[in-house]
Amino acid sequence: MISDFQLTNRLRKEFDSLDEVKGRRRSGLFVAEGTKCVLELAVAFSPRYVFARPEWFAEHCEVFADDVCVECGGTLLRELTRLGTTPPVIAFFELPEPAECPGEDYFRANLVLALDRLQDPGNLGTIMRTCDWMGVHTILASRDTVDTFNPKTVQATMGALARVRVVYCNLDEVLASLGDIVPVYGTFLDGTNIYTSELSRTGVVVMGNEGSGIGEAVEAHVGRRLYIPPYPADAQTVESLNVGSATAIVLSAFRSREYGLL
Repeated sequence: MISDFQLTNRLRKEFDSLDEVKGRRRSGLFVAEGTKCVLELAVAFSPRYVFARPEWFAEHCEVFADDVCVECGGTLLRELTRLGTTPPVIAFFELPEPAECPGEDYFRANLVLALDRLQDPGNLGTIMRTCDWMGVHTILASRDTVDTFNPKTVQATMGALARVRVVYCNLDEVLASLGDIVPVYGTFLDGTNIYTSELSRTGVVVMGNEGSGIGEAVEAHVGRRLYIPPYPADAQTVESLNVGSATAIVLSAFRSREYGLL
């Protein structure tokens, strides 16, 4: 255990700065809170500091090396937390190197999700959690999509961050480079019914911005337009679905073909 730890003003400012992209890049850290999230991420990321109550470390003593562990009480945890309820553990992990775009063979063998200008960190985290459940391990994201390591995103992934990689890229260029290698799907109000459409086992599925959907530059590379109809078809409903909910429906439709349900 780190026995002489002091939360200096410099370190306090560094921890506070992790709410912003610039702060995370400058310090090389991101924060995760709560037992499930911290333990899941410990498998994939290197911790620099782990703050927890003594009884938490007693239960999970085999997970972290002593030189990153700081035993503390509720007062310090309350100072560090970004959550409404103080968690028993808060960890500061080292940022990994940016994920690289996979090669053509990967696209030929896998279903990949693409996000165009997504802005809400909670939506991104929920989508990553859904991808983890649905066996989609790579997400392509436009460079102006919200950062994966935003604290709200990290918490919303519930540990999926350890298994789902997000590749930030020039999305329309990547889709253009795929050519006819794999089909590119997107969701639109004028698309064909996703429940009756023929869907492939592999390909890229594009989901758009919360307010404006898929942008024109990316839309130009979408060859197969899909639509999630309401039920019944003529029902008066809300204007649109939340992008996280829509992503879950779309990926479920693709996976249902694997089970021969449609």
